[in-house]
Amino acid sequence: MMARPAPLSVLLSALLMPVARRFRTIGLLLPALAALALLAGFAGFRVSEGMGLAALQETGRHRLDLYAASLEREIDKYAYFPATLGLERDVLDLVTGRARSAWGLNRYLERLNERAGTLSIYALTREGRVVATSNWNRPDSFMGEDLSYRPYFVDAMDGRQGRFFGVGTTRGEAGYYLSAPLAEDGTIVGVAVVKVSLEQLEQSWTTVEAPVLVTDENGVVILASVPSWKFTTLRPMDEPTRRHFDQTLQYNARPLPPLGLTPLRPIADRAELVRLARADNGAAETAVFPLSGAFLAQTAPLRGTRWTLTVLSPVAQVTGMAWTRAALAAVGSAFLGILLLMWTQRRRHLGALRRAHGELERKVEERTRTLRAAQDELVHAGKLAVIGQLSAGLAHELNQPLAALRTLSGNAVKFLQRGNLEAAQGNLDRIGQLVDGMGALTSQLKSFARKSSGAPRPVAVRRPIDNALFLLDQRLKRSGVALRLAVADDAVALCDPNRLEQVLVNLIANSLDALAGRGPGHKGGREGGTLAMTARCEGGRVLIEVADDGPGLPADVLPRLFEPFFTTKEAVREGSAKDGGGGLGLGLAISAGIVRDFGGTLAGANRPDGGAVFTIDLPAADLPAADPFSAEARDFACPTPPPLRPPSP
Repeated sequence: MMARPAPLSVLLSALLMPVARRFRTIGLLLPALAALALLAGFAGFRVSEGMGLAALQETGRHRLDLYAASLEREIDKYAYFPATLGLERDVLDLVTGRARSAWGLNRYLERLNERAGTLSIYALTREGRVVATSNWNRPDSFMGEDLSYRPYFVDAMDGRQGRFFGVGTTRGEAGYYLSAPLAEDGTIVGVAVVKVSLEQLEQSWTTVEAPVLVTDENGVVILASVPSWKFTTLRPMDEPTRRHFDQTLQYNARPLPPLGLTPLRPIADRAELVRLARADNGAAETAVFPLSGAFLAQTAPLRGTRWTLTVLSPVAQVTGMAWTRAALAAVGSAFLGILLLMWTQRRRHLGALRRAHGELERKVEERTRTLRAAQDELVHAGKLAVIGQLSAGLAHELNQPLAALRTLSGNAVKFLQRGNLEAAQGNLDRIGQLVDGMGALTSQLKSFARKSSGAPRPVAVRRPIDNALFLLDQRLKRSGVALRLAVADDAVALCDPNRLEQVLVNLIANSLDALAGRGPGHKGGREGGTLAMTARCEGGRVLIEVADDGPGLPADVLPRLFEPFFTTKEAVREGSAKDGGGGLGLGLAISAGIVRDFGGTLAGANRPDGGAVFTIDLPAADLPAADPFSAEARDFACPTPPPLRPPSP
């Protein structure tokens, strides 16, 4: 008996049942795959963002250190200025009422203000009235104004040094005020004030990689790398505080709008993610960094002030990289799920899918390693740049003491062989002094931006001049240069003797380099040329001149004379280093910086009769009115100099 054919419905159900079962299986796996992809993407985003923010935070800390060091160095240049006015008898006479006319003191403050590069210098009585000012002859002069309401005046009258940022009520010019009490016989009789501008430092910040701003104790932005951010607030200001500022005129009635920073979440101590919604279209066209969006805000207090320094590091690149890695993680996880599904359905394609997955993972790991290495190199390069600047200056300053050590040690051996123990002991003492000085110089490497110059004190300039000539005595002998020395006994400057000696050694060595190679046919003098050094007091200043009758300074060199790494010397040839040779172009730049730290200037020019002359202008020290034979007077007197040239071995 033949079998009956199956009904059509049975055949259709038999065919569709595996298909339906497969769709049910896929329908259950698709949500699981989506959840796995989202979880992997979220985890990848958080891990990548954490790594990127950690690297960005490390870079931001280095930026904070550099910006804080530059700002503190700029302020410290003028920190001693107000207190020095208390040494002027004319200032004390005027604020106490013993002097009637302020004309002479006004002229003195005017010249002092021009040389120091400050905005204004003025003196106030105990009542807070201005009796002498550097802008006495201008329509917006401070003369006669009552500034007793200013916080820096109140601090100085309480015996403290005042530090205050504000906007002048006369000219509307922002500046940093430094004040100090003027005391006579232990009693405060007035206040000296110096107003300085930080605009030059602020302009240098416009080219940095991340925006930076400084806020005062009121949360008002007083310095910023973006000009439109100045005189804004990090947080909205309440009405009582605004009325208080309108009354005190600290910001000269500026509107003080909010900057627009919105905190998102904290990252670490003094570090948080913020969003800046405000964008100045005009500034955005010229800025080298974004002016809106998400930033990593890192803050640090500034030493000696109540200011806060904030660096805003853009996180767009970190976020973009995190999203990219999150997408890769999500795609990778989804891809793994699809691989598993396809492995169950099509075993024959498993090998190809595994190879593709392995290649994708290898590329992701390689790209991750490359990006991480690039970030590490950027941080390391920033460190090496700063250390390289300090090491270059240190190597230049150690060059002359090392040469002197070689000369003195050789002479000491000769003196010992001859039995001249006194001369040998003198050389060994000088070697010890040079070693101590070199040890002090190496301390510059302990900090990225801090300079290790000594505190200025009264110094008879004859001793540093004699010491510098003694160090270069062998070069003077070999070169055959005639030395003319004229140093006044009353030339006592306010400086550090060791640092001044370094400047003199550099200037004398440059003159010897300029006179090197002069033959007998040189017109106007002896074979080796002439080196003339003079020191004298003039108008409350000490002028030290180092002159030679060499070829002089070319006209195209004079404007760039004190630029770092600018030099006209040829490269050092083998065997020529002992006589000068080439240079890094740092000597005059470093010397000018040292002199500026003393409150003086270093200038170079050509002499009318030929040759070059360098002039060191230093503030003169006020000697105490004492018996000329007392111990106090002998401390400032010029001692009898050692023999300029020790006996030849």
